[in-house]
Order: sequence, then C-alpha cells, then structure tokens
Amino acid sequence: MATLIAASVLAVSLSSIQNILIVALGLGLVIFFHELGHFAVAKWCDVNVERFSIGFGPILLSWKWGETEYALSLIPFGGYVKMLGQDDADPSQLTSEEVAEDPRSYIAKSVPQRMAIISAGVIMNIITGLLFFAFAFQQGVEVPPSELGTVFVGKPAWEAGLREGDRITEINGRDVSTFGDIIRATALSSSEYLDVKGVHYDGGEFEARIFPTMNGTRREIGVEPVRGLALAPKEFVPNGDATLAGTAANKASPPFKPGDEIVSLDGEKLDGFAGLQNYLARHRGDTVEFNVKRTDENNKSSDVEITVGPQGFRTLGLWMDIGQIEAVQVGSPAEKAGLKTGDKIVRIDDLDVGKDINPLTLPDYFAERHGQEISVVVNREEKGSGAKSHDLVITPLDIPGWIERPSSPNTPLSVQSIGIAFHMIPTVLKVQEGSPADGKVKAGDQIQQVELVLPKGTEKPDIMDKLDPVVIELNESNRNWMYAFWQLQVANSRDIRLKIARDGSTPELVTLTPTRAEDWFLPTRGIMMSLLSVSQKAGSFGEAIQMGVSHTKNSAFDIYLTLRNLITQNLSVKELHGPIGIAKVAYQVSQQGIAELSMFLGFLSINLAVLNFLPIPVLDGGHMVFLIYEGITRKKPSERVLIAATYIGMAFVLSLMVLVIFLDVFVHGF
Repeated sequence: MATLIAASVLAVSLSSIQNILIVALGLGLVIFFHELGHFAVAKWCDVNVERFSIGFGPILLSWKWGETEYALSLIPFGGYVKMLGQDDADPSQLTSEEVAEDPRSYIAKSVPQRMAIISAGVIMNIITGLLFFAFAFQQGVEVPPSELGTVFVGKPAWEAGLREGDRITEINGRDVSTFGDIIRATALSSSEYLDVKGVHYDGGEFEARIFPTMNGTRREIGVEPVRGLALAPKEFVPNGDATLAGTAANKASPPFKPGDEIVSLDGEKLDGFAGLQNYLARHRGDTVEFNVKRTDENNKSSDVEITVGPQGFRTLGLWMDIGQIEAVQVGSPAEKAGLKTGDKIVRIDDLDVGKDINPLTLPDYFAERHGQEISVVVNREEKGSGAKSHDLVITPLDIPGWIERPSSPNTPLSVQSIGIAFHMIPTVLKVQEGSPADGKVKAGDQIQQVELVLPKGTEKPDIMDKLDPVVIELNESNRNWMYAFWQLQVANSRDIRLKIARDGSTPELVTLTPTRAEDWFLPTRGIMMSLLSVSQKAGSFGEAIQMGVSHTKNSAFDIYLTLRNLITQNLSVKELHGPIGIAKVAYQVSQQGIAELSMFLGFLSINLAVLNFLPIPVLDGGHMVFLIYEGITRKKPSERVLIAATYIGMAFVLSLMVLVIFLDVFVHGF
C-alpha cells in the first residue's frame, strides 16, 4: 500500500534546527500511522509483509526483523507497505496464480480480509487525526475569533452591511466560531451566495445575504481578522516601537511600549477593538487619556496613564474630482433615498462638490449631520438620454467618518453614515492657498503617479519596511488616489513626489512636504495593535474527544468541498501546495506551540485519509474499487485492466506531485 502526501496549505521559511526536527518527526508520524494500519491488519490476516518503508525511492537505512524489512527511503513524501502478491510497481502480481497458491500472499486472502487491509490505513489516519485534535484541544489552541476586523470598502461583506466588530455565527447553516471558519466557508461554498447570521457590534442580531467574488484563486467576501486591545509585541514592529513615527501616540507622554494592553479611554472601559475605534473617532479632536496595563520582564503588571493629543490629517492642499458611486450598502440611508451605483454626486446642500466642499471631507460632513435631512443632487447616466440630474434627500446615521479606511489598493472612500463608497478621479479641481501644493500644482493637472519618499539621509526603514520610494500608479485600472492618501497618513515621515501631466506636455515630477491640518482630525492616533485570539480548550478529556470528533468531521467535509470546488473551478489549483509547502507550514505552526502543531498534524492525517481513499488506481481507494468489483462479480479484474489502470493512476499521481512542487517553487516562491 503506497501513501503519497499532497495537501492544500500555506507556507513560511525555515530557521530553527529544533523545530525542523520536530516537524520531521510529526510528518513522519502521520505517514507511519497510516502504514502501520495496513501493516497491523495484514499481519492479523497472516499476510507476509516483505517491506515497511517510510519514504520512496532508494533505501537509505534498513534492518530486518523477522520476515519484514523495515526501511527509511530517500524521498520523504510518503511511504509504503509491500506485501507478498501486492506491489504497485508490479500490478501483475494481483492476478498471478503462482503467487495466489501461497496461503500467506495478499491475493490468497478473502475479499473482506483484503478490504480490511486496504481500509486500515485510512481508518488509522482518522483515529490518529482525531487524537491529534483532542490533544490540541486539551492543551488549548489560540485561534482568531469570528469577529470581523477590517471590512474592505466596496467588497461583498461591506455591500451587505457588515461592519467592523460584527460577529458571524453561522454561514449557510454551518456554525462558525473562528475566523478560519469564515474563510473556509466562503472559499469552499459552491452556491452563488452565502446566507450569514451574526451579531452586530452593538448587540443586535442580523441576517445577511453575501455574494462572494473571486480574488483570482478563491472566493472572498472582503474581511480581515479583528485586532485586540494589546499593542503589537516588540518582535513584530519596526524598530521595536508599537507606534508610528510622527503620530500623536508616538509623541505621547509617558510613551507607549510594545505589549501594553489598553483598558480604558478617559475612564470609559473598553470591550473590544471596535469600541476603541469608535471612541477615538467620536473624540478625534480631543486629548484622550489612555489607561494601559503594562507587564514588565518579571511578569509584574502595573497601570499606566498616557495622555494622547489629537492628530490632524496630513494634506497637500489638493481638491480632486469625485468619481461615480462604486457601491451602495443594502438597507443604508443612501439605498432608501434612491442613490444607485454609477451616480455622481455633484451638489450637497447647494454646495458644489469639488469646488465648495472637498470630497475627502464627505465622510465627516454627513456624519456630523446625522439625523438631519440633507439634499443631494446626483448626475445619473440613463440609456438613450445621457446624464440626468436627480434631487434626493438623505438622513445620515450616527456613524463617525473615516472609521473605514482605504488601506489597500483600489479601495474607494467610504461614507459610512449613508452607506456609499466612491473613488476619486486624479484630476485637480482646486489648490488651497498657502498649502504645500500652492504654486507647484494647478487646477486641471492630471496626477499619474504618487511616490512616497523618505527624506535624504534617512538610514532606517519606516513602517513601509524599506528605504526606497513607495510607488503608487494612478490610471483607469489603478484607481488609487484614496489608497495613496491613506498611505500618506501611515508613512508619517515620507514626502510626496507627484508625476503630473499638464496640457498635453511631458509629465513632470513635483515633490511636496505634507502639512497637518489644524481643524480636520484623523480617527486614529498611530498605535499598532495585535490580532485578537481566543483559546479553544477542553475542560476534560471527554470534552477534548468530543471536540476532536467534531473537528474531524468538519475537516473531512472541508476537504471534500475543496476537491469539489477544484473540479467546478470555484477554487484555483494555485491554492494547492505540495510537500515543500506542507513542511514549511508545519514549521510555522511548530513555532506557535505543540498544540498548534498537533492541530496541523490532525488536519494532515484527515487530509491523507480522504485523498488516499479517492477511487484512483495506486491509491487505497483505487484498490477498494477493484475489490468491490471482485466481490460483486466473484472474479478478479483481468491483468490487462489492472496494469493499464495502475499505470494511469501512477501517471496521475506523479503529475499531481509535479504540479504541486511546481506551484511550491515557481508560484508560491518557496
């Protein structure tokens, strides 16, 4: 019986000899237990087992105990048990009458006995996978909860009305408890939409229908894990500082330290990251008193009060043209008022957008007027009649502006209080007097590129993790003005170099040093927070087994869904990873602890069980198909059929191995 490892996993780089040995032992155990299942049942059925090998190819080390040779082979991507009368390299043995005369040969045994031998490896992997899971849950596993962090503006979850701090509890009838459940349920669902249930940040229950989109290799809804209330630890932040250079938090007194946990703001206790964001957004122009719990090197904790002032937006003094509405949230004030995707807002309360009011300030403009009726004029393209003007009235909700930020390329600007998002057109409509752009940029200029550059003489990389300029292209396929504007807020020490086209002339480069606005404040203060994790830990051995059983069933079902979606092309083969990826992700989780490694080995065991029982010749499932045929017809398949099927199966398996190794090396860059 041959076992070949190939799974869908992520990967990281290697660095620790100790962890490499732990990983090698863990992966070896998964293979060993599978082959041990075949071996033990074969011995129980009195079959002569000629060789028990971990690995394929040339034998590196071997010893004989009794009638069986035990070997460690060169290629560590699987293993095999070679029995008398059963050799995948020589399928003709399965029909040999001479071999069948030996009562201890595999083919001399009854169909039920051979079925037991064939299925033993898969059963052993299911049992060991369950035990790996149970052990992990007994130790306690840290996982990101199903609470949402960033909800990307304009993406499916945003359009459905989900917000940061919302907690998803169910997707398409399946319970959800971790962020990983959300990702898997989205990527592996074959339906056009997801029926989602959950709880809003404010405690109200919700139901939503979300229509996932393909991100190139798998389906997504546009969400990230939530952050907690602890500042990032020292090893995960540039220069060992958990605050961004040049921000209000970076200038705070006394200073923040990596690992600090924020307990309250101005004496108001916080219950999560969404609460932190909401409070800072509502008090953006105020000085805020942070109460943090600090733990020193001796594990002693103390309370520290830190005063943090407001932080103005970094601006260039450019007013850009507003683009069409990119997305409208379901059930939002905008949808109720009649705004549609493709509309262009031209006037608000008799103010011309782009000349009388800066489009970048619209999130705050609407938020500050929550509960009031606001008149909005939009231009809407209509078939056969061109653009027509529509007068609408909108009543915004009490949701602060700029809580949702354009932190990734091609992200539009969100006006969350009314539920719309729009891109900016890189055409300058107005330049403020006395601003950095005054005298260097003119109305009508087209901005083609934005570069964020460090001042000359800078020796250490900043949050961008490099000294080179950060280049952001602006064109029809890269609608990145909002992204560039937000990066201007993140990279506080960088200047801006604009590539400008003017009146058809050759584009020129203009370097500007941003200034901070004195009356327009960010909802953030420049603090870098850690991702939130919660512990899944069993209270007893019995509960650990129950959790292991549940996780085993879910893992097997997810693998089935993965295979189905690969066939239906709802999941790209580029999401697959091979032996190199498996080894590297095993190394990554081994760094997190023995419980996390045990969870991964459990998943790998179930993966191995499911994949090896697929009806493919050479694999256990292929052998089972022939045994079922023999049990029904009372005769063995012909030697010709067995040989042809075996070679086809071997070609398929080897092709799969070549594919995943190619993906590991040339696509995933391992």
